[in-house]
Amino acid sequence: MDDTLRALVWNRALNGDTARLQVWFEAAVLDKYRQAGFKIMRTNSAGRVRSPGWSLDFGIADGDSLIHATISDLAQRLPESEREHWAEHAAMPAASRNFLLMRFGGGGCIDDGDIREWT
Repeated sequence: MDDTLRALVWNRALNGDTARLQVWFEAAVLDKYRQAGFKIMRTNSAGRVRSPGWSLDFGIADGDSLIHATISDLAQRLPESEREHWAEHAAMPAASRNFLLMRFGGGGCIDDGDIREWT
């Protein structure tokens, strides 16, 4: 990620502006809407899916294989009935399964090895 993107996205998030954080999805998430005849428009770097009742703007990345949108747009503009479909196409970087379980599962520390200094 270049320095401009880092400043625009991550530095703002670290200072509390989390609504602009991006979430990435496989571009195949849009196939459902193409097949249903929804209007999907794009430029080289951004697009919009528009249905009769809602629309969502997104960025286009990684040679058209990924799209991304802000957390606030997803929460406010994506109907609840569509959220599971988008979740199924979420593109995730490598992550610690145990750490995510600790944070989202409400559990404490997961014993997965000896505690040691990171040298």
